[in-house]
Amino acid sequence: MSGSNASLFERALRVIPGGVNSPVRAFGSVGGTPYFVERGEGPYVWDAEGRRYIDYVQSYGPGILGHAHPVIVEAVACAAGDGTSFGAPTEAEVILAEMVVDRITGLDSVRFVSSGTEATMSAIRLARGATGRSRIVKFAGCYHGHSDALLAAGGSGVANQGLTGCDGVTDGAVADTVVAPYNVVPELDDTVAAVIVEPVAANMGLVAPAPGFLEGLRTACDAVGALLIFDEVITGFRLARGGATDFFGVMPDLWCFGKVIGGGLPVGAFGGGTDLMSNLAPIGGVYQAGTLSGNPLAMAAGRATLELLDDDAYRRLTSTAESLAGGLTEAFTAAGLTCVLPRVGSLLGVFFGQPRPVDFDEAQLLAENGLYPRIFHALLERGVALAPGAYEALFPSIAHDEAVVDETVSIAADAAAAVASDLL
Repeated sequence: MSGSNASLFERALRVIPGGVNSPVRAFGSVGGTPYFVERGEGPYVWDAEGRRYIDYVQSYGPGILGHAHPVIVEAVACAAGDGTSFGAPTEAEVILAEMVVDRITGLDSVRFVSSGTEATMSAIRLARGATGRSRIVKFAGCYHGHSDALLAAGGSGVANQGLTGCDGVTDGAVADTVVAPYNVVPELDDTVAAVIVEPVAANMGLVAPAPGFLEGLRTACDAVGALLIFDEVITGFRLARGGATDFFGVMPDLWCFGKVIGGGLPVGAFGGGTDLMSNLAPIGGVYQAGTLSGNPLAMAAGRATLELLDDDAYRRLTSTAESLAGGLTEAFTAAGLTCVLPRVGSLLGVFFGQPRPVDFDEAQLLAENGLYPRIFHALLERGVALAPGAYEALFPSIAHDEAVVDETVSIAADAAAAVASDLL
């Protein structure tokens, strides 16, 4: 062991801003000292003090197979043995691109980058370049990474920090960004280059698209010649084999991916139809580049992950999320805690209070009522790790089998009872 969580955090604070490399990890919105992960295996992580947690963070989505899956570990090790980065094309890029294109209806061409932020940022640039228009429409509470133009009214990326915006983002950077309420189809005109949306809003807790919302966006974009962008950094290859397009039957013009397609390694991707993607350099005038794009290790991990995600895997994931949602709802309710646990496929959210949110304003009321931090710490003390922020989703994996779910529900019942007792 390398030390206690507290001592590691103290060391980190001296050399890393806030002691973390992504803000939510600092426990700012739940209080307390973050645990430092020593290792992970399947549904579990162990901290620096040797404590085991049932992990529903799973790196915020990439761990769809669980931690350190042997097939992924072997694929990465084999790729590393041949070299870790070349700055030249590799067959691994072609193979993973073929796999992604094969799974997504309407997707002809894809370009790999190194993060979800890069993917959404590049898709926006491409949309502007292809349409010759400037304005972008996004939705309050949807988080599309930390590029300047997309931080306006972002979800978990800024909401967990109690921020309304971001210092350093100029008025000019967001002047062409229009923010609309989620689940309401906005009025568009011919100045709009694109509408970007999370098909399932997973950065304001979890808010499902209302019936007709995604279809309405498709119709509205078509009416004015704007492009529809699905940010599937979270939903891509998690909801279904073919992502949100498969799950909801709505086809955007551009897709953004990340997380699952890297098998836990840093990766992102964006893609669309052949004609639209032909606007990218080196064949078009929209420049985008990255030295580590298409990294061989990430390509190998992504390929191995997608190969394991067959139809049976998605049935198992959905069944696990359904059991977990039902069990947690019963555990919290039995303790006298009012809750809603929205679920879409294998994605799961948890709110304490009512009603079920349909947009960011409603989600924020429940996220900020003070109950989530209490439940978070009660669960953590008993060995269940949720994300340290009320605006995040839960990510059950293939490794969370029936026994793990049962153990989680049992722990949750005890944790909820303790919290309810403290509230009396």
